[in-house]
Amino acid sequence: MAKPLVLLDVDGVLNPFGGPPGGFREVRVAPDGVHLTLWLNRAHGPRLVELAESTGSELAWASYWCDRANEWVAPRIGLPELPYVPIPPYPGHPDGVSLGAWKVRHVAEWVGDRPFVWFEDEPDAAERLLDHLAEGTHLLVSVDPDEGLTDFHLERARAWLSALGRDPR
Repeated sequence: MAKPLVLLDVDGVLNPFGGPPGGFREVRVAPDGVHLTLWLNRAHGPRLVELAESTGSELAWASYWCDRANEWVAPRIGLPELPYVPIPPYPGHPDGVSLGAWKVRHVAEWVGDRPFVWFEDEPDAAERLLDHLAEGTHLLVSVDPDEGLTDFHLERARAWLSALGRDPR
């Protein structure tokens, strides 16, 4: 059986929108020449690495940042270079497709039949995942985009991944 995945979103998860919560610091970056200010927490990297190692999982980006997350986010929070879901730019609302639904279709295709946990802030991502994947093969950990990733989210993922490792299937 392939290792389960732990999928990471950047904006709203590792970079909360609600300003600088405790433990976060301001970081200025310029992916593709666009200057942005991020709020990042250096403790996230080691905690995520430990989660993956202790549960036999593999970390990967599931963010519109795609491979740019390896250059602009990973080294600032202590993560190694990670594989990423190739998510093309969001084309707007063709046929009523939301931002979350667009992202989900690419995540579902990329993960295939591997079980995964996904830290995500898009409000419709959880229900849209069920359009593509069987229930029980994944856990979407919904993150409040104003607060970002917390210990509660990490422990929820740990519990699910640990139970998955004990599953006799």
